[in-house]
Amino acid sequence: MKKLAFEVYGKVQGVYFRKYTKREAERLGLVGWCENSKKGTVVGEVEGQTAAVNAMRHWLGHVGSPSSRIQKLETLKEEVIDQTSFKSFSIRR
Repeated sequence: MKKLAFEVYGKVQGVYFRKYTKREAERLGLVGWCENSKKGTVVGEVEGQTAAVNAMRHWLGHVGSPSSRIQKLETLKEEVIDQTSFKSFSIRR
């Protein structure tokens, strides 16, 4: 299992990016959270099976919500974990 902390840059606020991130994380069976940052990015963490986390990384960096324009995905932390810290995926305000 793996944990990924991320920050997504570009046009990612006001375009339902967090809502679509939650939907994709749940589709992949991942848990964690995401929120808007004060500097106009979206930050968060996902945890789950390694292949699912890798798929989510691709989605965050290249797909996103339909109206988003992703400039860059930054990996803030990545580590192997024994168990998840969260029970579900949530959008923080």
